[in-house]
Amino acid sequence: MSSEALRLFAVFGFGVVLVLATGFYCVVTTRNMIRALIGLELLTKAVTVLLVLAGYLSGRIGLAQALAITLIVIEVAVIVVAVGIVLNLYRHHQSLDTEPLRNLKG
Repeated sequence: MSSEALRLFAVFGFGVVLVLATGFYCVVTTRNMIRALIGLELLTKAVTVLLVLAGYLSGRIGLAQALAITLIVIEVAVIVVAVGIVLNLYRHHQSLDTEPLRNLKG
């Protein structure tokens, strides 16, 4: 690897790790379902950037772009379903807090 590629990997790698850590923090520590979905979005965006970076550095940018587009499509479907579930839970419980969900049986 050239020194320019290593520098590029270091800069974007640091950014990806920072966004991944922020996403994990949002998902793990919050009790608000919307914040958890935002954390999930941050996680998938970091993985997408990492895929494109790995493809660029390995010289297989076409494969990386195809995987990134596939990841984006799957991400949109997952988030749409999750938002639908969150909206229905809000209509039923009048809260976005996850604590009332612990009492659900069934």
